[in-house]
Amino acid sequence: MRLILLCLSFCLWISGPSKSIADQPDRIRPSETHPFYWQSKGQDVLLLGGSKDDSLFQIPDLEAHLDEMKSVGANYIRNTMSDRHDFGFELYPFAKLENGKYDLDQWNDEYWARFEEMLKLTQQRDIIVQIEVWDRFDYSQDKWPPHPYNPKNNINYTEKESGLASAYPKHPGQNLQPFFFTTPQQRDNAVVFQHQRRFVEKLLSHSLPYGHVLYCVDNETNGEEAWSSFWQSFIQAAADKADRSVCITEMWDDWDLAGPQHSRTLDHPDRYTFVDVSQNNHQKGQKHWDNFQALRTRLLNQPRPINTVKTYGADNNKFGHTTQDGISRFWRHVVGGAASARFHRPGSGLGLSDPAKAAIQAARKLESVVRLWDVTPANSLLRNRDADEAYLAIAPGKAYVVYFPQGGDVDITLEGPQPTQPNSKWRVRWINIDTGHWGPTADVQATKQLNLVAPGKGNWCAIATPKS
Repeated sequence: MRLILLCLSFCLWISGPSKSIADQPDRIRPSETHPFYWQSKGQDVLLLGGSKDDSLFQIPDLEAHLDEMKSVGANYIRNTMSDRHDFGFELYPFAKLENGKYDLDQWNDEYWARFEEMLKLTQQRDIIVQIEVWDRFDYSQDKWPPHPYNPKNNINYTEKESGLASAYPKHPGQNLQPFFFTTPQQRDNAVVFQHQRRFVEKLLSHSLPYGHVLYCVDNETNGEEAWSSFWQSFIQAAADKADRSVCITEMWDDWDLAGPQHSRTLDHPDRYTFVDVSQNNHQKGQKHWDNFQALRTRLLNQPRPINTVKTYGADNNKFGHTTQDGISRFWRHVVGGAASARFHRPGSGLGLSDPAKAAIQAARKLESVVRLWDVTPANSLLRNRDADEAYLAIAPGKAYVVYFPQGGDVDITLEGPQPTQPNSKWRVRWINIDTGHWGPTADVQATKQLNLVAPGKGNWCAIATPKS
């Protein structure tokens, strides 16, 4: 009876909102003219970001942190709905009773007030939010024993009734947690599923009225396809009935973008509006670029935005990455045609540290001269190039953008309509990515081949455009 009532209340809710918000043209969606990129408020937009946490709605100084992002050109955050208590200020979404247990049928209003506040503050600042509904790390190892869904901690079900044990000590990547097998197409565990569904209904009651929200089902999952497709369909159905347009994806754990997990997203453009390839950011150097370009090529017949909401890389992180890894991954994706790039939280990534700020500011300087959706990756036109030395995107005859991770000296074969006289001039502007500042500018002559030598070591971007 309880499940029937929940379903009835959900149906009443999703039929309720007016069409005024849904009909607004400013809801985020793939660009009509450049479908590898996003469109917001009717304008194409490149999403860039970096933040100090992932469940950003939980942090106590959210407004100041958003202002700090905005000041350096960031317009994109990741918001996991995670509730694990990493720093002590996080809250669970459920009400805690006097006996110390949780009631999964009652909300912790402060959790949802924080979520609503995050949505309002980001909307006011034109910052796009990418939500992850489920995070496997919340439900295993040391995060599971205190969690409200753990049967020993709530009044709603027992271990026997729920099929959930009191401990799951192994890494969640082994996919041993029955929490992720509850949907009707899987084990049809109605005892637990009714509470999961109620949670997502509540989430959507807050988020669907806002037009600046993207939806990702999971954080780096290697779970069953049925779990992901169910929640994608659930979110989409709720949005359709509420007359809201939404964009949904799944983030797979496989570090190999050619792996079968990613085909679940790539082969279903009808289901997944965009792609998230954050786990490619475990790759390095030339392989990092090549894997991304292979996936982008695979999407050429049906282009969709390709997001990277987590860019790993910081000195001494647990994966053995460096700060240079983080900056170069971010910039390879920017020049390589990604719709979004965001530095992962500190510990695993650069967050909103000074190097991250400089990299974002440098990307915005590039945008002030060349829009990234107007150029196409074209490394085949580089000559005298070593592996991982330089990366090129072009608008033939109009603009050539080159990223140098560690300085360098390369030649570009000029292609397409362009000045052909021996004294044809090109203006070359340099951006120092490590400082976020403009570097030198020079006018050079070139007809068929343009030589570029970075002003120094470190991360540099060159922009070559015809000089009239």
